[in-house]
Amino acid sequence: MADFCAPVLERDEAVAWRAARTGSTIVFTNGCFDVLHAGHVEYLTWARRQGDALIVGLNDDASVRRLKGPQRPFVPYDDRARILAALRPVDAVVRFSEATPEALIRACLLYTSDAADDLTRV
Repeated sequence: MADFCAPVLERDEAVAWRAARTGSTIVFTNGCFDVLHAGHVEYLTWARRQGDALIVGLNDDASVRRLKGPQRPFVPYDDRARILAALRPVDAVVRFSEATPEALIRACLLYTSDAADDLTRV
């Protein structure tokens, strides 16, 4: 991938990426981003402005099929990840396969155990 693109990470790499940014406000969002449109770009731009960096959790192909139906995704994971990584507001993209990104969020948290138990504080 080109040097100007954000990294596309697996979960363990995302944990290390987050750890290297201790003290920074990291914003997290997630989605399928199967049919990327201007509304997504506006939302990601807004999200990035909420902190020092934006990490986007991206549903893998199997989880998109579970959420959206057997004909989806229209765009395969690798392509969706590359497109997101090329967007200026995005600082990192990380794959997840679960129904919700809760496990990914917990893996990337670098807070006290009290904060990790209350995801509303993230």
